[in-house]
Amino acid sequence: MALYKIKDFDPDYRDHFDGQDIKELDLYSGDQRIGSVNDALVDDDGKFRYLIINTGAWIFGKKVMLPIGRARIDYSAHHVYADGLTKQQVEALPEFTDDLKVDYDREEEVRNIYRPSAGAAMGAVGAMGATSLDASGTLNTPMPVEGAAYTGSSMGAGAIETNADMSMARPTYDRDTYDYGMDADLYDIKESTNPSLKLYQERLIANKTRQKTGEVAVGKRVETETARVSVPIEKERVVIERTTPTGSAAVTPGSETFHEGEVARMEVYEETPDIHKEAFVREEVRVTKVVDQDTVTAEEQLRREELDVDTQGRPVIDGDTKSRV
Repeated sequence: MALYKIKDFDPDYRDHFDGQDIKELDLYSGDQRIGSVNDALVDDDGKFRYLIINTGAWIFGKKVMLPIGRARIDYSAHHVYADGLTKQQVEALPEFTDDLKVDYDREEEVRNIYRPSAGAAMGAVGAMGATSLDASGTLNTPMPVEGAAYTGSSMGAGAIETNADMSMARPTYDRDTYDYGMDADLYDIKESTNPSLKLYQERLIANKTRQKTGEVAVGKRVETETARVSVPIEKERVVIERTTPTGSAAVTPGSETFHEGEVARMEVYEETPDIHKEAFVREEVRVTKVVDQDTVTAEEQLRREELDVDTQGRPVIDGDTKSRV
């Protein structure tokens, strides 16, 4: 998991701490001032993982990484207490610089110095002269290790096996499986050392959901009607007229008279109606929709908790509180 300086992660981080800044707080070990807080490192979720501390004249101004679980912050006193931090640890820690690449390997190097197992192993080395070894060269006395970071190969969970070469047991995780929860004592902010009282306040959340209120179906149907149309047509008919000629001259027999089968032909026509149906576009219909906007106003009663401090006598209280006597 990547780590970021707090200002790079959130330039307005002070707004989330009521304007207070963890940077430049004085660093104490017990009653001794040993330096100051230079910066803080957070992970992708914005959770504090390390404080970058400047040890000042304590260790020649060396800047190192302090896991947040080993720090106790007192904003009212402008102090950060580094619980259990020793000069030996600071001297063994890699120095933090602005161009330092903080990756898994670098974090593991830092963790190994802060883990209780490191101190236990060093104690075992110092006690080798007074502790008996068995025939295989294995230290008979198991050394407890907090957490699940290390397991002994022959002494059960929570112990380290120490051979003649004093080799450490290998961790049971790697860069892909490690989780900060495995070192809860290094990364959890303890309520016992950082007590707090949470004041709750209600806030009105305005949101909206989209729901279906209806549906419009546009279709078409066929209606029938009876239409009448008139078409004028013409028909031919034959009219035969017979007349009696007047002053007719005699016809010479044998030339034009008395021809058997003579026929006069005339063609007769009439019109017939041609009535049929055809379809055409009478009207086009386009279906669209528009969005109308409206504002809905609601009122609710909101509650919040305020801090009341009961005092007796005349104690000195720092902070913005509402006191009642």
